[in-house]
Amino acid sequence: MDDCCASKASDLERLARQAEQRRVLVVVLALNAAMFLIEFTAGLIAGSAALMADSADMFGDASVYALSLYALDRSGRWKAGAAMAKGVFIVALGLGVLFEIGVRLQTGVPPNSTLMLGFAALALAVNLFCLRLIWRFRSLDMNMSSAVECSRNDVIANLGVLVAAGAVALSGSFWPDIIVASVIAALFLRSAVRMIGEAWPVLRHAHS
Repeated sequence: MDDCCASKASDLERLARQAEQRRVLVVVLALNAAMFLIEFTAGLIAGSAALMADSADMFGDASVYALSLYALDRSGRWKAGAAMAKGVFIVALGLGVLFEIGVRLQTGVPPNSTLMLGFAALALAVNLFCLRLIWRFRSLDMNMSSAVECSRNDVIANLGVLVAAGAVALSGSFWPDIIVASVIAALFLRSAVRMIGEAWPVLRHAHS
């Protein structure tokens, strides 16, 4: 009887935790999707590769959280598959950022530093809020761990864009914008390699 009650309590706790994860992921998904649209538009208007790279990061995170929601109630194999998909998608985003950097190098026009500062500060506030929401779930599984990794990278990227905006304002050069955009692309690719590296052994074991 006691074993049965203990098992049922454990199941209820697991289900409650998953429901809480789902609510949190829905909130951060909506925030990241909205910020992608806002920040991408601001990047186009400001002519900032760093701001556009940061917005692509937001879009990547929205996809990450959507995939995490999809995998939440599924098996370890499904979760590993979702993590692998996230890694591949982030590689694609990183390559897109590199292409945008090439375009900005050809134009050579410095971005609008005031717009960069304002929207990078807004993105930083949103990402800090998202990181606070998901931090307590970071050790539950690889999908929540990768979600925390993405939010943490976002905060670093936001700070980088703020620094770039200040440097552009002081120097009048487009190079700080290009350098920070390149660093964000490197963070994209590093995160992708880590996610793929964690997911691949699980998928290989599941297939074998």
